[in-house]
Amino acid sequence: MLIKKPNDIPSSEITPKSTYMNRRKFMTGVAAGGALLVAGRFLGHLLSPHETVSAAAKLDAAKSQYSTTEKQTPLSGITNYNNFYEFSTDKYEPAHLAQSLQTRPWAVEVAGLVQKPRTLEIDSILKSSRLEERIYRHRCVEGWSMVIPWVGFPLSALLKQLNPLGTAKYVQFTTKYDPKQMPGQRYGVLDWPYVEGLRMDEAMHPLTILAVGLYGEELPKQDGAPIRLVVPWKYGFKSIKSIVKINFVEKEPTTTWSAAAPNEYGFYSNVNPDVDHPRWSQKTERRIGEFYKRPTLMFNGYGDQVAGLYTGMDLRKYF
Repeated sequence: MLIKKPNDIPSSEITPKSTYMNRRKFMTGVAAGGALLVAGRFLGHLLSPHETVSAAAKLDAAKSQYSTTEKQTPLSGITNYNNFYEFSTDKYEPAHLAQSLQTRPWAVEVAGLVQKPRTLEIDSILKSSRLEERIYRHRCVEGWSMVIPWVGFPLSALLKQLNPLGTAKYVQFTTKYDPKQMPGQRYGVLDWPYVEGLRMDEAMHPLTILAVGLYGEELPKQDGAPIRLVVPWKYGFKSIKSIVKINFVEKEPTTTWSAAAPNEYGFYSNVNPDVDHPRWSQKTERRIGEFYKRPTLMFNGYGDQVAGLYTGMDLRKYF
């Protein structure tokens, strides 16, 4: 029998305290009577506001042709159930802990294979961008999903202004590193700062956006304020939050999760129900606020738009 010592256990396998306590409550309720009833109450718990979110400014955004017509996840669900390890591995705690993040002033460094490296202030980015509301499906690798009305603009619009060199084949993104403001970075859960990347054609695809808000207001801090990436056909961890650097590179960049667990989190991370995570199936998902699972769609339902990016690729090898 294999016995793991504490140092041998990856952080991704450690059950957060709140999850453990909720499971205990769940099982106690089942024993008392009615698994369905208790499960409904448990899922409803996700949609009740656990923390007060700071008042956000309204954003003027045009409706986008790319939006889904599916039922949107309530704001309280989106802002109170978050993967944001810079603050905590617990999904409930970022709603409180992220309020310490100062999002003004905020600058994004542009570096690497670009004609003119520079630093952009977030407000100048916003002033020069035409904002749209895009209602996208969001699929997390752990098996839960949401439908989120993002406010943002195509990443391609910004990249074209930055004039990358012809040798730039990939775009690398980096999250802010500040352990004083981001308490999760004080622990070695991951190799900080958080880094993600896209192939250039993925970055230039019209579905790829930089989000600065949701539900018509400025982006809440626990959801990646003041600016984050959204790539709707990929698992959620690819959509890096609180970006401070955009770097153009020639070779595929090493990303945080692919470095931490390369057998579990590949560079592409396209939503694919036929490629299971080593520790769980990816064939189904549970939408936040729903009890029953639903089948997971290839490319998260965006196959008609993005499948052509991967023509001839073995999507089991390049997962």
